[in-house]
Amino acid sequence: MTAHPPAQPTADDRPSRARRGWRAATRVEPPIAGVAGCLILWWAIVEGLDVAPYLVPAPPAVLDAMRAWPGYLASHGRVTLTEALAGFALALLTALPVGAVLATSRWVYAAAMPSLLALNAIPKPALAPVLLATMGFGIAPKVVLVWLMALFTITLATATGLRQTPAELVELSQALCATRLRTVWKIRLPAALPHLFVGVQQALPLALIGAVVAELFGGAEGLGFVIANAGTNADLAFAAIAILAAMSITLHQLANLAQTVIAPWIHRTTN
Repeated sequence: MTAHPPAQPTADDRPSRARRGWRAATRVEPPIAGVAGCLILWWAIVEGLDVAPYLVPAPPAVLDAMRAWPGYLASHGRVTLTEALAGFALALLTALPVGAVLATSRWVYAAAMPSLLALNAIPKPALAPVLLATMGFGIAPKVVLVWLMALFTITLATATGLRQTPAELVELSQALCATRLRTVWKIRLPAALPHLFVGVQQALPLALIGAVVAELFGGAEGLGFVIANAGTNADLAFAAIAILAAMSITLHQLANLAQTVIAPWIHRTTN
């Protein structure tokens, strides 16, 4: 048998491969370009307006602070990230069943939604001193505040997604004599995933904000503690803020990756 050389890409294959490469590049380049643009704008404003470095330092000074305090910032960053993820996980576990209950009937939704809106209108940072006074200065009040910050967003996204399932799909499941639980699992939940992931992506930054706010009011650890105790060292405070921004971007991208893995059809139908 004569061995044949591997087939070379034809002229028809090259454009499709080029298009796939371009699509992959465009998914990576815009976030990098956006972050770079923000850093350039920040640097230009500081230099152009001659802002005092003890008020707003330039990006190179912030980078120098990160290099000078790597272990200190990393240890406090881990504390903040742990608090944010713990509170977010608690919010997710609570919001999914609550959102499902709200979506079960119009009466339940109409009866409960005004109370939920009233609770959501309460400024959560105002609750931080109360939580710290009643629960101490450990991790518990931080996690509870994060939970409160993220709960409503995920609950509303879950309820909205479950309620907006296309009627023809629900009617089809009823015609096939599917049980209510099977309809929720096979029809309503997949249809609600786009809304749910939007809620998750909105709640993750709120989780970080909740953790930092609690640390600002009291505590001996976390990036909020670093910012509150930086004093006149604006470089260190902005380094902590920059790490928080990087955490928020990373968590958002991880949520986007989870959406691609769990519900790949969302990208195919929206792009």
